Amino acid sequence: MVTEGAGPARARRRTPAGTQGGGSARAKGTGPARAPGAGPTVDVDRPPVTGPAGGELADTLRRIERAAGALATASVSRMDETLPWFRELPADQRAWVMLVAQTGVRSLVEWLRQGGAALGSPTEVSDEVFAAAPLALARSISLQQTVALIKVMIDVVEEQVPHLAASGEERLLREAVLKFSREIAFAAARVYARAAESRTAWDARLQALLVDALLRGDSADVLASRAAALGWGDAQPVAVAVGRSPGGEVAAVLHTVYRAARRIGVEIIGGVHGDRLVVVLGGAADPLAATTKLMAGFGSGPVVVGPAMPRLEEATDSARAALAGFRAAPAWPAAPRPVAAVDLLPERALAGDGEARRTLRQDVYAPLVRAGGELLETLDAFFAAGGVLESAARALFVHPNTVRYRLRRVGDVTGFSPLSARDTFALRVALTIGRLDPAPPAVSPTG
Repeated sequence: MVTEGAGPARARRRTPAGTQGGGSARAKGTGPARAPGAGPTVDVDRPPVTGPAGGELADTLRRIERAAGALATASVSRMDETLPWFRELPADQRAWVMLVAQTGVRSLVEWLRQGGAALGSPTEVSDEVFAAAPLALARSISLQQTVALIKVMIDVVEEQVPHLAASGEERLLREAVLKFSREIAFAAARVYARAAESRTAWDARLQALLVDALLRGDSADVLASRAAALGWGDAQPVAVAVGRSPGGEVAAVLHTVYRAARRIGVEIIGGVHGDRLVVVLGGAADPLAATTKLMAGFGSGPVVVGPAMPRLEEATDSARAALAGFRAAPAWPAAPRPVAAVDLLPERALAGDGEARRTLRQDVYAPLVRAGGELLETLDAFFAAGGVLESAARALFVHPNTVRYRLRRVGDVTGFSPLSARDTFALRVALTIGRLDPAPPAVSPTG
């Protein structure tokens, strides 16, 4: 049960000049008429609610008004009996439900006065029912629970129709209650839809702020605060994927990604920054494989996935790597989609990414230095021979099997195989960067 602003102003029926109450031409069944010299007829298509004899439901309306409090009390008592969750509500929230029930009965009376039972009122009097409760009530009562409350209220009113309706007006009142219940249901749907849109827009702003904080490298405290505002769970590990946005409304773009993420059971936070779509994945054991199932949400072009990190507060490193990889990805036209940021280390290093240069220097070049000069010497000879084992062996005056053995050791030490064209490129860049460093890594005492 939610709230919103007051409903539209209530239109009042006016009779043509020169006519009196039930003596109107319409009430007598002769159709609308205007006496000579009389003023114009206003709202002739909205007649008063009439019974079988042609009179207005004045007596019935007065009875409903007098019984409003009793009907509301009976409705709340029925809710206590039939809805277990309602009994657990705090006293203040139960009091608000009572007020809403009373407002609902008064709205029924007003709705009948406006001719709603005959033709349907264009004014949304039913919306006023939900305006009686505070906005905070929306956080504790769901749409499904609101529908249950409405059903109980309508059932109670229907049971009292024989006592509320004047003689001969029972059928008309019962039909009016049925139509009004439909109006109330539509009003609830409208109110909750607007509330959902508002929450979605607010969540989108919070997510955009969190993604922006990740890309800027804000402190762990800032990230934790923004994540808490979003209700982000402790989903581990956390990785960041960056690709091109498909364009269009941001809400529609993010909805596509969220829907795909729900299907694979991954928690995500998304944001569109310029032409880039940034997605934070939580709880994916294999972020690269999970991103493959989210590709429908990205536009054309490369999609780069940063390394998995233990916590969201540490995901800035993953975001930096993914963003640097996205910038450098055009240098590898044949890159898979998505591609891991670590697979773009040579392109990132050439594009000026300091972290990629450090990784190649410390994790590739330094281990080769610590392993001894023969690996670097063999690697240089292999590159100079154009990747031909026999030519490299002749240049080194060793058997080709010796070269093959040393190249396997290079792969074991660095994680890059010289026999792979792609890895060869990474090794070449790593050797170049390592040798340009004015202070090459020293040999480890245990190496």
